[in-house]
Amino acid sequence: MPEGHILHRLAAEHLRAFGGEAVAVASPQGRFAAGAALLDGRVLETAEADGKHLFLGFGDSWLHVHLGLYGVFGFGVAPAPAPVGLVRLRLENSAHFADLRGPTTCEVLTPGEKDAVHARLGPDPLRADADPDRAWSRISRSRSTVAALLMDQKVLAGVGNVYRAEVLFRHGISPHRAGRDLTRTEWDAIWADLVALMREGAAIGRIDTVRPEHTPEAMNRPPRVDDHGGEVYVYRRAAQPCLVCATEVRTEPHAARNLFWCPNCQQH
Repeated sequence: MPEGHILHRLAAEHLRAFGGEAVAVASPQGRFAAGAALLDGRVLETAEADGKHLFLGFGDSWLHVHLGLYGVFGFGVAPAPAPVGLVRLRLENSAHFADLRGPTTCEVLTPGEKDAVHARLGPDPLRADADPDRAWSRISRSRSTVAALLMDQKVLAGVGNVYRAEVLFRHGISPHRAGRDLTRTEWDAIWADLVALMREGAAIGRIDTVRPEHTPEAMNRPPRVDDHGGEVYVYRRAAQPCLVCATEVRTEPHAARNLFWCPNCQQH
């Protein structure tokens, strides 16, 4: 599932391609036909993301998309070719088109309904209006592990398995610690790091979390090859040596996802 930085990139890409213009909206697959008819020919005025949710604003109507595990947007130059496969949504203007396939959610919302989605989410480190105190108030009282809490979108929006694993490693925090055992200083450092890492991810389109001294160039090692891209410390590096201490990176199922950590660097 795409992490939050990808949704913020998608919001910016939609604005670049369609912002300020009337957009032809269709549902070649047919499953979003009624919603497409409501938006067809209207001007895309704004676009934003909150966590893993994308919102495209057409006046008093909002297109809400959650990609889920299988959703993907594909962009191209107009004129658009005939749809191939199950295209839930097509947006098109005189210069560009975008096709959406396989989303978990694709719907039209009123402003009030959109507000209700935001209300269900924790603060998103990439939003200017994010309040980290909201997340801290839940984390500091919870017996759940910090690893589970960071992935709970009601606590913190936009963080996925990669950022979860990497930020805990970068701060030497055991993923098995209870949220209530974190200190406020530790939480403030985690939040600030997530803001910086996710901003960089949104800017470059991939997740890089290693510090300068641990890059392939600095360590004279081959670049990492993985379909998610980016240089990381522990994510998907199970049974490989830690880049810092050479201890074998561990993995286990945790809160329905695979958890990765270094048992030596993350003892606290």
